[in-house]
Amino acid sequence: MSAQPSPGAEEVRRHTERLAAEGIDVVRVTYPDLIGTERARDVLLDHLPAACEHGLAFCRAVYHTSPQGDVVPVTGGLDAGLPDITVRPDLSTLTAVPWEPGVAVCIGDVVDPATGSPATESPRDLLRTVLARCAEHGLRPVVGPELEYYLCDPEPGPAGGWRRYESTPGVVYTAGLRADPDNHLLRTLRHVRDLNIGVISGNHEFDGGQFEINLTHSEALSAADRAFRFKAAVKELARKEGRLATFMAKPFNDAGGSGFHLHLSCEDTDGRNVFDDPSGAHGLSAAARHAIAGVLTHASALAALLNPTVNSYKRFGPDTLAPWLVDWGLDNRSAMVRIPPERGSGARLELRLGDASANPYLAISAMIAAALLGVLAGEEPPAPLEGYGYDTARSTVLPMTLPAALDALEADTALTEVLGKDFTTSFLSYKRNEVERFQRHVTDWEFTEYAYHL
Repeated sequence: MSAQPSPGAEEVRRHTERLAAEGIDVVRVTYPDLIGTERARDVLLDHLPAACEHGLAFCRAVYHTSPQGDVVPVTGGLDAGLPDITVRPDLSTLTAVPWEPGVAVCIGDVVDPATGSPATESPRDLLRTVLARCAEHGLRPVVGPELEYYLCDPEPGPAGGWRRYESTPGVVYTAGLRADPDNHLLRTLRHVRDLNIGVISGNHEFDGGQFEINLTHSEALSAADRAFRFKAAVKELARKEGRLATFMAKPFNDAGGSGFHLHLSCEDTDGRNVFDDPSGAHGLSAAARHAIAGVLTHASALAALLNPTVNSYKRFGPDTLAPWLVDWGLDNRSAMVRIPPERGSGARLELRLGDASANPYLAISAMIAAALLGVLAGEEPPAPLEGYGYDTARSTVLPMTLPAALDALEADTALTEVLGKDFTTSFLSYKRNEVERFQRHVTDWEFTEYAYHL
């Protein structure tokens, strides 16, 4: 896929003049790395035209850098002498930062200067590639993201650490001071609303200190952009208050995990929802049923991208309310794929597999790729789940560790062909290094379990 065109001089001038009139003198150019973390550079407004024309140089190994700062040996990084990538501002994504006066933010497009093409590891361009495949078949995916996270306060005392902001039980689907004594949710909702990323509503989630904020549905690239910006904004707002907001899959032993549910429908070239068919089984079209079948078929490989950390698999298992079996159901929240009751323009599937640590671009790319493969294969899904799920006699178990999920992704040649060999190789190399580092690390559990008695 070719790189996105750079904005013209006149367009850049208009944006620059508008920003100056609004009192903005800095533009923060951001982009997602391989795990969805925000990488960025602040550009003074006077230098924005040069950044748009020539791009901003970053080391390509930023894609291969772990959360602890280790540079993972992925092809094209260390072995190539740490070459550059070039990031150009996408001015269509410009918006003021409500909590940081004088600053606007935009997403950047990442190019390999040696080829002029998008960088191999660029998550945003991976999604563009998958969407181009959909467009070849007259399909325009529409996605609605739902994300959960925990808010944490500093642990008092010299040892440091973090504890849940609020631990009151039984507060799922509540709002107000009952489980949010400092009005965190209201402040956050208003700030992210003003960031113009399509925030709808929010509430306290199942466990103490856990929140969910919902974003509206939109075309898939916009949905991924908004989910990426939402996660970055929530974490930044928490930092301003000396707190930690984490989208980690399962940060606490005594609490549930945080999910990243994705609602998917598809429109045709006339804007009609092709998942709806009043005369079809369950009111769903053949395309919808085939998409469901595709997601089920490729579920084990999807886990690697939607549950991408060692910690992710601690969210799975009996009594977790997380989907760890491959199944689907009609308005059934115990199924991996839930079909909400709306039909007509609201006909859609909800993939409940993902956890909040997933990179939005990779999660959405993988889900859409699997659905597209299902539509092209034309297979029907099995009978929908009835009643409460989590019965291994009825449904296949998903991979229960990250290594197993990575092996499933590598083995799923149909899915990796859509995602691209180069991207898949980079992702697998990066994540297998993560597994190796974890397996060598001595954990607190091991010391507690063994040190005194052995």
